[in-house]
Amino acid sequence: MSGLILAAPASGSGKTVVTLGLLYHLRRRGLRVAAAKAGPDYIDPGFHAAASGRPCLNLDPWAMRPGTLARLVGELERDSDLVVCEGVMGLFDGTGPDGETGSTAELARLTGWPVVLVVDARRQGASVAALVAGFARHDPEVTLAGAVFNRIAGARHRAILEAALARRVPEVPCLGAVPHDPALALPERHLGLVPAGEQRFDPAPIAAAVAAAVDADRLIGLARPSRLAGGEACGVAPLGRLIAVARDDAFAFAYPALLADWRRAGAELAWFSPLADEAPDPRADAVFLPGGYPELHAGRLAAATNFLAGLRRHRGTVYGECGGYMVLGESLVDAAGAAHRMAGLLPLATSFAERRLQLGYREARLLADFPLGPAGARFRGHEFHYATILREGPGERLFDRGGLRRGNVAGSFIHLIDRAD
Repeated sequence: MSGLILAAPASGSGKTVVTLGLLYHLRRRGLRVAAAKAGPDYIDPGFHAAASGRPCLNLDPWAMRPGTLARLVGELERDSDLVVCEGVMGLFDGTGPDGETGSTAELARLTGWPVVLVVDARRQGASVAALVAGFARHDPEVTLAGAVFNRIAGARHRAILEAALARRVPEVPCLGAVPHDPALALPERHLGLVPAGEQRFDPAPIAAAVAAAVDADRLIGLARPSRLAGGEACGVAPLGRLIAVARDDAFAFAYPALLADWRRAGAELAWFSPLADEAPDPRADAVFLPGGYPELHAGRLAAATNFLAGLRRHRGTVYGECGGYMVLGESLVDAAGAAHRMAGLLPLATSFAERRLQLGYREARLLADFPLGPAGARFRGHEFHYATILREGPGERLFDRGGLRRGNVAGSFIHLIDRAD
């Protein structure tokens, strides 16, 4: 019942590939291995779930209250032999206003889990020791327990890297070196990796490469129990007693911890696929459209008459986040510039043809009572999309940070993570 964090000096270092390989390798060895992801990412956890065989939980030191974070860490450790947590961006990089808030380092300080640094060693020799030394000694509250070199050129390259580390940073052992192999790369698009479910992801080849290059037993021996204790109850209140939740390639961004919280609070979830032209369960008293990639499937969604009709005739709560919010609007323009009619439940028009990145943490306050909470309730979440708002309103605002509400229908571009009180 212990954990560790795989971090990196920068994004693109290969920590996701190393994490996936370890998760699947350890699972095949018979360990109960749990996966976690630092920060608000909703794509990498899908790969983690495929590799570990169980849901991956996000751990967010900015968006989550201390009690929420402690509860989730406790759940991960209680139900596993080992927790492998993948960091976000560079070890000390956050998306808060100071550039460090919400970083992997902050999570490491809070949990006490040791950090293994995954270093992209291409075009580096002995200088890699200076890089590792800087990360190891930058913050005494963050324990850098080991390093894994990635994308090495061969045995001689590994020998140079390992010798330099032993000579200059003996307190940080080399746990392995993964050879450069383009076949291990995962395909990407505008929001990050192409989701695991869309590409029928098979972790076995990655696991074979990582297991052959990394000393897994030594890495496991570095893991430590977290220092967190206790925990809070449900963060975001369930939308209803029976919640119809959209789930397919267009609506794939729902945090497992949020859905588990709703179940814990007594709600029942009923899945449906808009891309398969399924309507929400007519017995449901609430409908949830999470984020995803509706911009890539706008034509199919516009032609899904059964789904749209079911959504329009629903008399309970209807709530959409990010991509779900776009579908609740009147129109969505795809990358080719073609406009597609959406549900028309909110006065909103969006465009993926006119792209502009919207990225960052958000704190938002409810302006009126809604099933999410009473007026004045504050939440923390994350916004990440390339869609441009062509028209939003006129109408009642959902949050002080945006979004719309019309009667029982509401939504915004914010992916809610937890209450902010």
